[in-house]
Formats: sequence, structure tokens, C-alpha cells
Amino acid sequence: MSRTEFIIATAIILFVAFCMGWFANWLIHRFTRVSKSDVSELERMAQELHEAEETRDQAITYLQQREAELTNQISQTEAELNAAMEGLRDARHEAEELRAYIERVHPTQ
Repeated sequence: MSRTEFIIATAIILFVAFCMGWFANWLIHRFTRVSKSDVSELERMAQELHEAEETRDQAITYLQQREAELTNQISQTEAELNAAMEGLRDARHEAEELRAYIERVHPTQ
């Protein structure tokens, strides 16, 4: 084998290797390529996820505010109930004192 034949054989082998590599690369990119519809679907899903997270955050904020309002309202109602119970105790005590006074002033015969 002469030097020229060796160079030509090496060039052909390198060219075939290059073609096989290029074809393999094209084939891999052909099968793994993401289509525009897939990209738009992913963008739509990302947007919907973002909107859902915002809605969730708004709902959590609303529930926290509502819980604070209801807790405040319960505290006020309990304070009013305690005041009413205290007033009722005072009224019962006063009624007992009046009964005792009436029985002392007008003893039953």
C-alpha cells in the first residue's frame, strides 16, 4: 500500500466516521426535539400553575383575615356574656336581699 492509497483510505474512513456521527446526532435531535405545541402547552400549564398559586395565596389571606375577625367577634361575645352573667348574678342577689327584707318587714303569720 503506497502512501497515497493510505492517505485516501484514511480520508475515506474519517469521512465515513464523520457521516455516521452527523447522522447519529441528527437522529438523536430528531427524536428528542420538543415541538412548538409542547412548548406552548408547557407555557400554558406554567401560567395556570402561577394563577392557581396566586388564588391559593389570596384564599389563605382571606381565611386568615376571616379567622381573625371571628376570633375577635368570639372574644367580644364572651365578654358580653360574662357581663350579662355578672349582671344576672347581681340581680339574683338583689332579689334574694329584697325577699329577705320583705320577709323581715312582713313576717308570714
